[in-house]
Parts: sequence; C-alpha cells; structure tokens
Amino acid sequence: MSDPVLSIRGLRRTYKSGDKTLTVLNGVDIDVRPGEIVGLIGPSGSGKSSLLHAAGLLEHPDAGQIVVEGRDCSNLSDRQRTRVRLATIGFVYQAHHLLAEFTALDNVALPQMIAGRARKAARSRAASLLSNLGLAERVDHQPAQMSGGEQQRVAIARALANAPRLLLADEPTGNLDPHTSASVFESLYALARQEGVAALVATHNLELARHMDRVVALKDGHLEEQRL
Repeated sequence: MSDPVLSIRGLRRTYKSGDKTLTVLNGVDIDVRPGEIVGLIGPSGSGKSSLLHAAGLLEHPDAGQIVVEGRDCSNLSDRQRTRVRLATIGFVYQAHHLLAEFTALDNVALPQMIAGRARKAARSRAASLLSNLGLAERVDHQPAQMSGGEQQRVAIARALANAPRLLLADEPTGNLDPHTSASVFESLYALARQEGVAALVATHNLELARHMDRVVALKDGHLEEQRL
C-alpha cells in the first residue's frame, strides 16, 4: 500500500471562549493516500474546518503531528509552511473566492505563475483543466458572467492548477442547489481522480459522501470511520 500523502497523529485544537476553553479536536488521527477521496462529516461546530485548516498548514494546532508527503510539518516556520502549501496542497472552499476582475482562464493561470511557471504554460494548463470541467466555452468570462456552479468549477480548476498532491475541500458545494451540487461534486471527483491527488472533503451532504472512497465522522473531538 502506498504511503499517505497526509498523515495526522494526535491532533489537538482548542479555542478560548471567555474564561472557558473549548476543545474541538482531541487526539485526531487520519491518513489519506494517493488517489483516495475521503469524506469528512460531522455537525456544524464539530471542528471540520479546524481539521482542514490544520491539515492545510493554515493554523497551528495545540498539539499533534502533521506529515505531508513524508515531511513533518508540525514545527515549520510560517515561510516554510507557505512553501509546502504552494507546492503540495490545493484548497476549495464553500465560497469560490475568484478574482472578479480576471477571466476564468487567468484565475486558474495566476497561481501557477506565482509558483514560477511561464505564462504560456500556465495558460495552457488552465485551459486544459477548465475544458476537463466542461468550461471550454467560458474561459474568457469573468466570474460575474458565470453561474454559481461554473464559478465553483473554476475554483476547483484553480485548486488543482499546480498539480498538488493533497486537495482539501471545505463544503465545496454548500452554496449550490441540489442539482448543481451533484454536478459540481461529480466534476470534482472525476478531476481529482484523474489527477491522482489525495483528497479530504468536508461536507454536510450525506448523499455526496456516499460516493467517496470512505467517510470519517468528527464527533466529540475524535474521528470515527463511518458507514453510510
């Protein structure tokens, strides 16, 4: 069996609320392997976003080990964490966060250029990703000229633009109607599978979660394998 792209052990995360301490992650362990799409479920406030933020090196947990592509990232500096994110991790959020003044093509090309890829090569990969997501006719459109589902497909293409090894998605279809949600998820699933990434996808949609390779539930600060 291949080594995990993401391996987390003993992850603990607390937040201060007045004079109280709220524990949202209390010894979380998880592995996500190449080509595997794992669903993350749990009630609102259970800590799904906190887990994704820690896994994506966006927040510092109180304790625990985070290993990405075999590298222990637990004690890296902020600059080192930024480099790992840029080279290895892609993010998709509930809100697409596209740059309004740029076209779909440029929204997907820009992260590649920031990472050092030449403009022509970046635009070529952006066009290929957008085409794979059914947006070949929309590459020159700005976000305001596209539907919510189309905008989220652009966000998926952007997340995969730098060929990350790990994809983290936080309620990626949460703002969409059921039909569009299913369509966007199918696109996400197909492209993630095609790119061979390890994906951890937080969702409230149990119907979508059933289509993932496996599902883990976050409850009382712990993860449990879930059968749906």
